[in-house]
Amino acid sequence: MSRSPILDTRYRDAVSRPPPDQSVPFWSVMIPTFNSGDYLRQTLASVLAQDQGPERMQVEVIDDASDNDDPAAIVAELGKGRVQFTRQLRNVGHIANFHTCLQRARGQVVHLLHGDDLVEPGFYEALEHGFHAVPEIGAAFCRARFVDEDGRDLGLTEQEEDHAGPLPDHLARLAREQRIMTPSIAVRRSAYVALGGFDQRLVCSEDWEMWVRIAARYPVWYEPRPLAKYRMHLQSNTGRHIRSGDDMAYTRQAIDIFADYLPPATRQAVIPAAKRTYARASLGMADRMLRLGDLPAARAQLWQAIRLDASPPIVWPAIKIMARTLAGASQP
Repeated sequence: MSRSPILDTRYRDAVSRPPPDQSVPFWSVMIPTFNSGDYLRQTLASVLAQDQGPERMQVEVIDDASDNDDPAAIVAELGKGRVQFTRQLRNVGHIANFHTCLQRARGQVVHLLHGDDLVEPGFYEALEHGFHAVPEIGAAFCRARFVDEDGRDLGLTEQEEDHAGPLPDHLARLAREQRIMTPSIAVRRSAYVALGGFDQRLVCSEDWEMWVRIAARYPVWYEPRPLAKYRMHLQSNTGRHIRSGDDMAYTRQAIDIFADYLPPATRQAVIPAAKRTYARASLGMADRMLRLGDLPAARAQLWQAIRLDASPPIVWPAIKIMARTLAGASQP
C-alpha cells in the first residue's frame, strides 16, 4: 500500500518529541530571525506584554547567523533573562532555521513568530481558548492585519466567519487561497511531530503548504478578531523573490504539492481556482512593476502568470501588459 502524501517525509525533516524529563509549558513562542534589526524589538515587546510566565510560556529567539545587527543584544536588553537566545553557527536558511525552532520548542502549542511580525493584546488567550474548546484541532488562527515597514496599516485579511470556532469546510477554503499569515497561527506540537517540518523544496509558500497539510489531517480553529500583524516589505522572504518571479514559481509548486492532499472532488474544484487566483495576482504585480519602471520584473511576473493559468482570462491581459513592457523598452 502506498504511503499517504500527507505523511510523505522525503522533503521534510522529522520533528522529534521533546525529552520526557523537560518541563512542558502550554506555549512555545519561537522567534526565527535574520537581520531583523529594530523590528525584533517590537516583536519581543508584543510577546512580553502577554507573558504568561516561564512555566506556561517558553519564549526563544533563534537567529540564523545575522550579519548586520546584534539580535543577542536586543534579546538581552528587552528580555532581561526571560527570553532564551540561540544562534546558528552559520547561515542555514529559513527552512532549516524554522526546523531548529520546532525542535527546540517544548510547549504543547508552537507559535512561530517571524522577527519582523507582531501579536496584538489577547492573541495567546484567544487562541488558547480554541485549543481547550476543541481538543482535536491541529491549529488555531486569527485574522491578521498587514502593516508596512513603519507599522502603517495596509489592510486586513478577509474575515472567514463572524464568530470564533472550528472553520467550516476548512480544507477547501485554506487550499483555494493563502488565507493564513504565519504570525496569526499556532500549531499543536504533536501535529508537527506527526506531519514533519516545512517542505525543503519551497523557498516561498512553504507556510501555505504546511497549513494545508495540517488542514488535511486536523480540524482548524478560527478567531475573527485581528490579533496579529504581518509586516510587508521588500526585504521579507517573499519580497526578495518578487523581481525574479520566484515568489509565484514557488506558489505554483506549493499548489502542485498539496493538490495530492485533497480528495479528488475537492482537488478538481479547488486547484484550478487557486492557480487562477495567483495568476491574477501575478498580473497585478507585473502591472505594478511596470509602473515602477522595472521591466525585467514585470516580464518575470507575466511569465509566471501564464505558467499558473494559460487560459484566455489570463493570457489576454498578459499580452496587453507585455505590449506595454515592449513599448517601454523601446523608449530612449
